Amino acid sequence: MSDQKAELYKNIFNITVLVSSLGYFVDIYDLILFGIVRIPSLTYLGVHGTQLIDSGVYILNMQMGGMLIGGLIFGIWGDKKGRLSVLFASIFLYSAANFANAYVTSVHMYALLRFIAGVGLAGELGAAVTLVSETMTKETRGYGTAMVATIGVAGAILAAIVGEEFSWQMAYIIGGVLGVILLIMRISLFESGMYKSILTKEVVKGRFISLFTSKERFFKYLNCILIGLPIWYVVGVLITFSPEFGKYLGVKEPIIAGNSIMYTYIGLIFGDFISGYLSQYLKSRKKAVSIFVTLTTIFVLVYLFSHALSSFEFYVLCVILGISIGYWAVFVTTAAEQFGTNLRATVTTTVPNFIRGSVIPITLFFDLLRKPFGLVYSALAVGIITVIIAFISLYNLKETYGVELDYIENI
Repeated sequence: MSDQKAELYKNIFNITVLVSSLGYFVDIYDLILFGIVRIPSLTYLGVHGTQLIDSGVYILNMQMGGMLIGGLIFGIWGDKKGRLSVLFASIFLYSAANFANAYVTSVHMYALLRFIAGVGLAGELGAAVTLVSETMTKETRGYGTAMVATIGVAGAILAAIVGEEFSWQMAYIIGGVLGVILLIMRISLFESGMYKSILTKEVVKGRFISLFTSKERFFKYLNCILIGLPIWYVVGVLITFSPEFGKYLGVKEPIIAGNSIMYTYIGLIFGDFISGYLSQYLKSRKKAVSIFVTLTTIFVLVYLFSHALSSFEFYVLCVILGISIGYWAVFVTTAAEQFGTNLRATVTTTVPNFIRGSVIPITLFFDLLRKPFGLVYSALAVGIITVIIAFISLYNLKETYGVELDYIENI
């Protein structure tokens, strides 16, 4: 092995990357778990029939709303108090909420605890990507963030297995235990040297309102968010409600939501690895994202207009969709690379959580159109809109591959 390759592997497989990856692993486990246990948990609480969709949308939106608020809180916190403090506080809050979630007795209590868990998990990915981006070289950080995303999305596979083998209550308890284990592992991490270098300077840090006081910063921030819309359209609509889509599209056997999610995230594992590697190979984040959004468009159409598939064929399609939306690593890395050290955690933590929060308007719009236009055409309309917005936003962003991150935003 050459010295150059050895140095690359040393950079990618350092303790910061590995522990950050496991943090995202727990994040994805919890984020996906509700979609897997939605039907058994709501049935246990006395919800049946069409109310399974209505209550499911309500609880999912509460969880995503929590991530919106948590992303704002922990993003600002990460710039003001440090990246590591966020990683400790967020996982503690998440673990407590998950343990309590196993004992819910009503839909509203369920929604409240999903909201709290959402607030807790909101700090995970942004702080992890910020820390990894600031501790690796500009030539290798794309590999590091791709590793975080690739390992992280495997949490969905664990969620699917746990959801299948254990009761929904035990699935939430296991999530809480994973959080406690991760909390202990984080003792070995160190703060970003790039962040520590600005602590002694008179620098304004984590001022969220600064993203709106400059037209250039505002549109750059907005575009960072909007390029991720197709990802959460696919996960929040097509995959979360795959049992209903499968039935409508004439799939021969009943589709299990947990299986759809698991197979989609198996695809995401490959998609995140490929997109991260592709962005390094092409030396362009924008080219990699544009390729994957194009693939997403193609396979959304295949999904919506396929008929009489077997369950095996449907799940294969879920894997392919997962690969096509697997530009999450590049998407978050791009956001981290667009802003200076004193605003980076704020941006990198809020951007993925705002795009996750986009599930709220996406699912509400889908639900609004579903009654007059039907399941497929309402999903098609929403999908077309998200793809068009993503392409426009990507066009308006500057290329950030290999840019230097050790600078301060003038706010």
